Amino acid sequence: MKNRIRIERAILDITQADLAGQINVSRQTINAIESNKYVPSAILAMKIARVFGKTVEEIFELDEND
Repeated sequence: MKNRIRIERAILDITQADLAGQINVSRQTINAIESNKYVPSAILAMKIARVFGKTVEEIFELDEND
């Protein structure tokens, strides 16, 4: 699954730690999601999208292999 978290963070000028704090996860979790090493739960994906004021589909996109 692809995601736009890094881009959206840059737009808001927030760090991985800032985002993690807003949704109550570790910075390492945000790093793993951004690096496509971890696929977030639906709830976590919705929390991330809410921080950016976007829909889940605007932040996350299925790969051809998903």
